Amino acid sequence: MKSRNKKPPTVSIIGVGRVGRTLAHALQSAGYRIVALVFHDSVSGRKSRKQFPEDAFPGAFLLGSVQLARLPPSDVILITTPDDAIAATAEQLAKAHPGEKRRAVMHTSGALSSEALAPLAAAGFSIASIHPLVAIDPADGDDALRGAFYCIEGQKAAVSSAKSIALDLGGTPIIIKPDKKALYHAGALLASPDLVALFDLAVELMVSSGVKWADARRMLLPLVESTVKNLNARPPASAITGTFARGDVGTVERHLKVLSDGKHKLPPDALAIYKLLGLRSLQLAKKNGLDRRKIAKIKQLLKD
Repeated sequence: MKSRNKKPPTVSIIGVGRVGRTLAHALQSAGYRIVALVFHDSVSGRKSRKQFPEDAFPGAFLLGSVQLARLPPSDVILITTPDDAIAATAEQLAKAHPGEKRRAVMHTSGALSSEALAPLAAAGFSIASIHPLVAIDPADGDDALRGAFYCIEGQKAAVSSAKSIALDLGGTPIIIKPDKKALYHAGALLASPDLVALFDLAVELMVSSGVKWADARRMLLPLVESTVKNLNARPPASAITGTFARGDVGTVERHLKVLSDGKHKLPPDALAIYKLLGLRSLQLAKKNGLDRRKIAKIKQLLKD
């Protein structure tokens, strides 16, 4: 986008939470000009607005969500609200700014397609979605989005703008079909938020064994990091290690016994999660050439 415009591209951001704030800082660092930030009109939203450094984006309008009619002209509008608020925001924005001529507006939801912005398309906007596939930590500053992949779909003009944003932020644009967004996002959920949930369960099991919580966390983090390193170097079937990769029938029997004997105060879902992930691990072990007899024996144990 920047290469095609003499002036810095202008951006308005509706929704100044973790994603909106991070994108605002990253875009400004990449040479974009933030002309408006729209905060949610709630107690938490007003608190966030009071804590917001007004000199962070010189000249930018700081508005409430009921002030969309005051939104200044900009090349791109990013809707970074929670998913459940996107459709309502699109309707309000369409009513406040009818008759637009292909100005690009895009939301950042991973699960919703650009069809959530249908009222804006009817009002003349070019619509798209752009989802940064990264676990955002605002503490990382300008590095929070570095190297991210961006899932993009929508109408041609807005998609072009979204691609430029991804590239200007040092990322990689990936085009996806609108009807595949939910499936894409489910995969992303398993790889990141669900990984956090699984890690939490692993820590809890270790705590149940007598290890202190802080020690369990410190012990498991290097294990997770080494696993990610393996995944970065080879396919999952070759990267998997441990009990299921080796086909240790006796170890699986011991795990199942301790998870189900009721002698420990374990999370009620621990056994079910162990079995489900065990069956998936067996599929990977099979690809890696594990003995079929071991696979059959372990699979029977997991299904009993």
